Amino acid sequence: MIRMLLLAAALLGSPAAAETILFVGNSFTFGATSAVQDYRPGSVADLNGEGVGGVPALFARFAEQAGLDYRVSLETAPGRSLAWHLTERRDRIDRAWDHVVLQEYSTLDPDRPGDPARTIAAAQSLAALLRARNPGVDLRLTATWSRPDLVYRPGSRWSGTPIDRMARDLRVGADRAAEAARARVMPVGEAFTCAIRGGVADPNPYDGIAAGQVDLWGGDHYHGSTAGYYLEALVVFGAVTGRDPTALGRDEKAAADLGLSPDRAAALQRVAKEALASDGGCGR
Repeated sequence: MIRMLLLAAALLGSPAAAETILFVGNSFTFGATSAVQDYRPGSVADLNGEGVGGVPALFARFAEQAGLDYRVSLETAPGRSLAWHLTERRDRIDRAWDHVVLQEYSTLDPDRPGDPARTIAAAQSLAALLRARNPGVDLRLTATWSRPDLVYRPGSRWSGTPIDRMARDLRVGADRAAEAARARVMPVGEAFTCAIRGGVADPNPYDGIAAGQVDLWGGDHYHGSTAGYYLEALVVFGAVTGRDPTALGRDEKAAADLGLSPDRAAALQRVAKEALASDGGCGR
């Protein structure tokens, strides 16, 4: 009997290990100004020991519901660039990972908004570091959203431009960095634009939110709102796993936990699906 059990175990093999994923970023990753920041911190490993849940915890919740096994870690700091993480948090990043999601500063370069040069250099260096540990690592760059505070107020490179312009400029920079680093870009900012074009989200929080539409930004009109980070997490989830975000369903658990209605959850899932299918184009 013992011999038979051992033979059966050998034939079945040991369970597959969970895939590892690391999120490296800033306040746009940890969900600043929203309930997402403190969402289920016990479900992820915060490598800085700050007890953050954030978008990584939303990803973990989605994966759990989809029957996927991911071990999720994050290394985040507010207002920091990828170059800062490389120099100041290298010891926490420098490990073998299956997937890594990189989030750059909201304007690419804090000193020269829209200039991708530092992002390109940092992405290349991070890619070399990560591939030295795992040559097959799946490396992703997040292209983020237009900031209403830089669009609707004076004094910015993007002042007075259409709300989609900043997201498009950030995508161009992310594409250049991804090409240099042999990575892939996730169209999070363009998903915000898709939500606006589709009538799901209001384009200008400064003049009030239209009835039936959602505000994707927090009260500072800079960071995301709970709905905005939910949309970000859906795009990341779909991109990394290859799963259809709408398969999570209108009764998805994280949305319920965070107070997003089933109708709103379903609408944002549809936007994420469209953004991924069109690589951010959404019929453009």
